[in-house]
Amino acid sequence: MRLVSRILRPRVEATAHCDLPCGVYDPAQARIEAESVKAVQEKYQANEDPEFRERAILIKEQRSELVKHHLWVLWTDYFKPPHFEKYPELHDLFNRATKAAGAGGTKASMDPASGQALLDLIAQIDKIFWETKQG
Repeated sequence: MRLVSRILRPRVEATAHCDLPCGVYDPAQARIEAESVKAVQEKYQANEDPEFRERAILIKEQRSELVKHHLWVLWTDYFKPPHFEKYPELHDLFNRATKAAGAGGTKASMDPASGQALLDLIAQIDKIFWETKQG
């Protein structure tokens, strides 16, 4: 059985955000979802209707999860060891950003300040991303 597995295993492995080697990556996907998170947090604060607030919480949590997904794709699929060598803060930055979108961040908070903090971290990732695209 091992012989068959060895023969049939792929010779080249490629990964991308869409499980095809298309090579299309952009922090804008995470930023747009994070902008939605912050906007929902602001709308929540301005509205007292319990049904609206319940929907806002659900939508904000879904968008926060999408932020984490898009950040993880960049972190694990786009950025490579040479990027982490050139930008040693990158691992910590991604760790803080995904946590800011998670249960200890925007998923747990309806405070627009947490949404802004997430956007600020994504902006730092975006800056590094575009620097890597230049060279």
